[in-house]
Amino acid sequence: MTPEPFGARLDDVVVRFGKQRRMTIDGRTFKDEATVALDGVDLTIRPGVITGVLGRNGAGKSTLLTLLAAFNRPTSGTVRLGPDGDAPWEDPWENAWVTSNVQLVRESGDLQDDEKLSESLRYYADLRPFWDAELAGRLLDMFEVNPRKKPNALSRGKRSAVGATIGLASRAPLTIFDEVYLGMDAPTRYAFYDEILADYAEHPRTILLSSHLVEEVERLFEDVIVLDRGGVLLAETAEEMGRRGFSLTGPTSAVERLAGDRRVLHRQQLGGTLQVTLEGTPDDVEATAARAAGVELGSLPLQDLFVRLTEPSRTGAGR
Repeated sequence: MTPEPFGARLDDVVVRFGKQRRMTIDGRTFKDEATVALDGVDLTIRPGVITGVLGRNGAGKSTLLTLLAAFNRPTSGTVRLGPDGDAPWEDPWENAWVTSNVQLVRESGDLQDDEKLSESLRYYADLRPFWDAELAGRLLDMFEVNPRKKPNALSRGKRSAVGATIGLASRAPLTIFDEVYLGMDAPTRYAFYDEILADYAEHPRTILLSSHLVEEVERLFEDVIVLDRGGVLLAETAEEMGRRGFSLTGPTSAVERLAGDRRVLHRQQLGGTLQVTLEGTPDDVEATAARAAGVELGSLPLQDLFVRLTEPSRTGAGR
């Protein structure tokens, strides 16, 4: 049986961690919130698509993903999950029906170090109603992981491969991979990406994939969420994001003229040659003018666009 993919919605979500003692100018002390991990997040995650969750370190990616898996709860605001068409969606916190249908895999693998790997797999099989033991066995064979070993006897890369196995074999309606690729070598990572696409085609579900290796995984994404300093910088389809920027490369004077008043995301000059990254999409008139001026017009890989859009000079010093 194939389950209905889960979607998610966050409304005005704030997450604060920790407290610190502060002193007023008159010498009195008080406790204040130390860290705001998410700040007023409004976000809808479409069911049944693979969504990339991108952001620099500390942007709030892991916090967002743990909220969806009910590992944490928001300080304020609401989080709701459920299948498309079902209303109302439900709060995942202490909700056994929701959490049994959500699988979050973190780089650590969340394994029981004092038990054989086969025991951890049995634990997940009991928790996940759509668990596929045959798929789990095949993936462990492919990743060359011995299920009779204890997790603490595995290399970092093998532990990551086990995490990938658990996420795929769970067949959860909402499956979340939070930088699970860490430790994997390149062949293993690419095998993992291929398995995601193959299993997603056979068993559609909602997959969230957080990664810093954007260039490697962008081919998987249908939707993209970019977080920056605890807020949502953008949330749209990968196709829409691909139209957010382009580059011009050529003689400095010609490039400057063609750039006009467009927002410059990045500028790099070598001698008399200038390359600028501009926001938006060039129209036919601009493309014709670039060719006539001997200026090369290029598209931007998702990774380059992500880097430029989240540069501190572009997004401000804070929220």
